[in-house]
Amino acid sequence: MRVDPSLCVLCRGRGLCGLSYCPIIASSLASFKLRQVKASRVIEGSTPPAVFVGRFGYPYVRAGPSAPPVVGDTTIYDYPEEWSNLKIENILEYRWSLVTGYKVFDVRKPEDRVLDETRLLVLSNRPVDVRVVLEKPPKPIITFNEYEPPQGPRSPLESIRIIGNPTIPRPMEKAYYDVDLPAKDAVVYLYESNIPVSHIQKAFSLGSFGIKIQRKLVPTRWSITAVDSLLCRYILKEVKTYNPLNEIQVYEHRVHDNLFIGILYPSKWSYEWMEAWWPGSTWNPSGLNVVVEGDYEDYFGRTTYPGIGGCYYASMLAALEHLRRIKKQATAILMREIYPGFNLPIGVWFVRESCRQMFRKDPVLKTNDLREVCEYLNRNTKLGCHKWFNSSKLLKRLTSNRKIEEYFKKK
Repeated sequence: MRVDPSLCVLCRGRGLCGLSYCPIIASSLASFKLRQVKASRVIEGSTPPAVFVGRFGYPYVRAGPSAPPVVGDTTIYDYPEEWSNLKIENILEYRWSLVTGYKVFDVRKPEDRVLDETRLLVLSNRPVDVRVVLEKPPKPIITFNEYEPPQGPRSPLESIRIIGNPTIPRPMEKAYYDVDLPAKDAVVYLYESNIPVSHIQKAFSLGSFGIKIQRKLVPTRWSITAVDSLLCRYILKEVKTYNPLNEIQVYEHRVHDNLFIGILYPSKWSYEWMEAWWPGSTWNPSGLNVVVEGDYEDYFGRTTYPGIGGCYYASMLAALEHLRRIKKQATAILMREIYPGFNLPIGVWFVRESCRQMFRKDPVLKTNDLREVCEYLNRNTKLGCHKWFNSSKLLKRLTSNRKIEEYFKKK
């Protein structure tokens, strides 16, 4: 989406362009910090802590620590659990300010001095002061993708020195030093010990858990979905022991030109995640029509990776956490409408945390009649009931005893 410069002059950050963020404010905030390091090979700051492990060239990948040219409490720079109520331009400022120094490593050999130093940082739950020396000044290149938060400038790493003292939570320390504990059990143990999911994902990516001879580096984007998926399967075992809900519940959350809808239907577990992308939005930039995609599973789960990507497990984790909290089982159908003002891929954290926010609210509708759900969708979504019902495998299944057209008519 190209914005008319004259509109920017009139708007001055008030959102007249229709985007969910101001590109000018975002880039200027980040540029202020990056000017301090653009001509320098030395980064002295406090890592949040943050790390990046690439995937290109696997099993030989780029990996290393990330730090901004800022000293102090930089936790928010890499803590998605606290980003839900932030403006997108502020999130972009934090991410673009992180400079990553990297080296190339064999994922099968996670024992290395630089990796050991970086791992010590990532196990910490508080920012750590570091001095990072790069082989050359970083280029101000920003990268986006649908899995990870936006990544800031990077450059080959010459050396890293820890100046501050890492603060490692006892559960994280236990999981790291227990070389007989399988990685999936370590992830569950840390989750139940109230370690944030994002913290677990970072440590997981650096091969911090698992049986000693099986430990390896995991690319950041893979580690995010791996941890979400492991936790989903773990929580689901408990959720399946509960009785089903006794009513249909509908939840709603609107944020940054996105609408999230959660429908919980009283039955045994099954799950569906659907996304409707408007023309001009992130993954439908030049299309003429709304594109709806989704994936689902029944009570016995999936045998293949969902084509819709990591958002499937990120959203499922939020739904399962809610069902576990209320001690009920249900068919969960989650929908997302993405409008043109949202045209940046900022990572699956956005889906996970938005769905968590949605389920923290009270239901917007409680009913025993799917026709009322249909009426709600007609009133509150742009896509409408007919398109959503026809796009959903599980809603079709739930309405299979009646003609689906009956649900599109007023009572």
